[in-house]
Amino acid sequence: MGKPSAPEPPDPKETSAASTSTNVGTAIANSYLNNANQVTPDGTINYDKTGSYTWKDPYTGQSYDIPRFTATTTLSDAQKAIKSQTDAAQLNLGTLANTQSSFLNDYMAKPFDGSNDATESRLLQLGRERLDPILAQQSDALSTRLANQGIKQGSSAYDRAMTQQGQNANDALNQLILTGHGQAFSEAQAIRNQPINEITALLSGSQVSNPQAAGYNQSTIPTTDVAGLINTNYQQKMNNYNQEAAQSNSLIGGLFGLGGKLIGLSDDDAKKDKERLADITPEMGLWKFHYKGEAKDAPMRLGLMASEVEQVRPDAVSRRPDGYRQVDYGKALSLGA
Repeated sequence: MGKPSAPEPPDPKETSAASTSTNVGTAIANSYLNNANQVTPDGTINYDKTGSYTWKDPYTGQSYDIPRFTATTTLSDAQKAIKSQTDAAQLNLGTLANTQSSFLNDYMAKPFDGSNDATESRLLQLGRERLDPILAQQSDALSTRLANQGIKQGSSAYDRAMTQQGQNANDALNQLILTGHGQAFSEAQAIRNQPINEITALLSGSQVSNPQAAGYNQSTIPTTDVAGLINTNYQQKMNNYNQEAAQSNSLIGGLFGLGGKLIGLSDDDAKKDKERLADITPEMGLWKFHYKGEAKDAPMRLGLMASEVEQVRPDAVSRRPDGYRQVDYGKALSLGA
């Protein structure tokens, strides 16, 4: 039995080619929209199409011409003058830095000596000039306090107190020495780094202000989901096909139910308002129609056309006394007749 033809599924390569082509076209359009020339106080930025290159889709084999853009920055007259002066100054500073840095090979090859005896000795001297009188005063005050408490010199209590005082004085001197050593080390390190810092400073200089692109509302064209649209269209066609197939099967099934006991008027000339609904075979279809003489609003009839049945089962067609052809549906539909 014939049915409506099912739609062909989308070709993957054709779908991919359509989707890729849309994406490439969208990207190119966006590049043209967003490569906006800029005019700033420091100069201009211009985008120009300077050729193209060919990209080949490895899946579909389709080739695309992709435009290539070049951004050109042009400085204002003031920035050009600053750049010229800065370049000259940086050249001079670079030359000087190169000359001054030549001695660094030998200078840095010497191991760093963090000791600075002269500075350390001077700091210790200055510290003791202030600390020694204070320690002597504290010792005298302790001796007086012990005497007032009745603790005599030479007693064990006296000796313990004076020993503790001596330890405190020793701790103060040690702290003074450590502080002096730390300051001396920092001074030696600063002297060591000074030539390097000077050369580093020479290597830095004024920088030219490059024109900054001003903010503007960029336009973006969204990419069309071509693959999704193709699939949606295919699904809609499949839904229509399934509905038509179900309707056709229902109609043909009903016709088969009548076939075994129906011999009906089927002459083409006896019918009007004819419309083919479905294929039973490629040559024979299921039709809806009115018999001539029936009102337009009469219920539509379902049946076969004698002219088509004659091509498939001529033995199922016979003539009525009035000359019109009639069809034995049992034979025409091969229901065992």
